Amino acid sequence: MPPERLDGWFARFADRHDGIARTCLGTDEIVVLAGNGTAATAAVPFPPLDVPEIPDVAGLAIEALVVHATAPRRIGLLLVRLGGHSVGVAQGGRVVVSRTARHLVHGRSAAGGWSQQRFARRREGQARHAVRAAAADAAEVLAARLPELDAVVLGGDRAALDEVRRDRRLAGIFALARSRVLDIPEPRRTVLDEAARRATAVEIVVRGA
Repeated sequence: MPPERLDGWFARFADRHDGIARTCLGTDEIVVLAGNGTAATAAVPFPPLDVPEIPDVAGLAIEALVVHATAPRRIGLLLVRLGGHSVGVAQGGRVVVSRTARHLVHGRSAAGGWSQQRFARRREGQARHAVRAAAADAAEVLAARLPELDAVVLGGDRAALDEVRRDRRLAGIFALARSRVLDIPEPRRTVLDEAARRATAVEIVVRGA
């Protein structure tokens, strides 16, 4: 859910479920309990949320979440798959700096013998080149701007990201990274733009009474 639409979403939630009984505020999530027992749990983006002394409030109390979720942030984006990578910086859900590249990495071969071994070595070399290229662009685009970033959001293949993580130049970037990894297709500029919007979105899970 885009942060700017939270007020409207919860207003409609209240209309559909007999109003709001109470709101439970936590540093990582808030739970809004409707009059009919239905619960909407919203994950706090970029936690922690500043929680009041009395976190269990009668009625709807999402003001703190809205303020927190809509706060201006400069976010680094690092999307990596073996077939390509896309790196960027987003402000207010818009990419303001980016770099994207594609790589040739062959799939696995079913052939046997020496041919399979040569193919495997070629594929390993291509994969190493792809990882090095992703790390180099991440260092130039993100590491150079690390003091400006409030957080880093990752996306793509976890194994490929773990390989990129080995580059010592990127230690600060991964220290700022959120634990969640966005599930994305092959990285392209359009995918990066979508990741920038998803990075600030608030995930809401609704459970019936």
